Amino acid sequence: MGTGRSGKLVVVEDHPIYRDGLVRVLKRSADIRVVAELGTGREALAAAHEHAPCTMVVDYNLPDLTGIQVAATIAREGLDCRVLIISALLDGVVAYRALEAGAAGFIGKDADSDEILDAVLRVSSGQTVLPPAVAGGVAGQIRLRATSRGPALNDREREILRSFAAGLSIPQVARNLFLSPSTIKAHAQKLYDKLGVSDRAAAVAEAMRRGLVE
Repeated sequence: MGTGRSGKLVVVEDHPIYRDGLVRVLKRSADIRVVAELGTGREALAAAHEHAPCTMVVDYNLPDLTGIQVAATIAREGLDCRVLIISALLDGVVAYRALEAGAAGFIGKDADSDEILDAVLRVSSGQTVLPPAVAGGVAGQIRLRATSRGPALNDREREILRSFAAGLSIPQVARNLFLSPSTIKAHAQKLYDKLGVSDRAAAVAEAMRRGLVE
């Protein structure tokens, strides 16, 4: 495929008619050699071991594993196989999770044959492929997760946050921690600033949204 990779391609799709059509499209390229046509995620993982290095086109919805699980396992095991996930659902969150798991690309099943072929060739050459329809959603997920990770809370702030989540007021927190109310207020203000809120209730709600407290 022009980059030193073998050109071996594995196609994993559980619907035979769509799989046959996909293979016909991909065989149009002289740079592609389809070495396996499979229908399950477990078969995909076995093929990744057998045919590496390779490129793999994997349906997001398979009967046993998702395409994301396949990509994550391949990445975790360090196999030399680049995964392009193909999905009937063009969703930014799903696309983000796919890339986060280790997939090299994500494309919709409604893409035309030239777009699919181009995506496979680009993934095989080492590029990351993402259609414009989901790029905005992926960017939004990146911003959201960067915000939710945010500045780290120190031990005192976490202790105060847990106290707020338990329904305690600032005077009650001060008594429990053997600190003055003014000291608790100062810590609480730093906590509010980090979470982007202005009061106890909002701090607890935002912390729950970010998974900082249950």
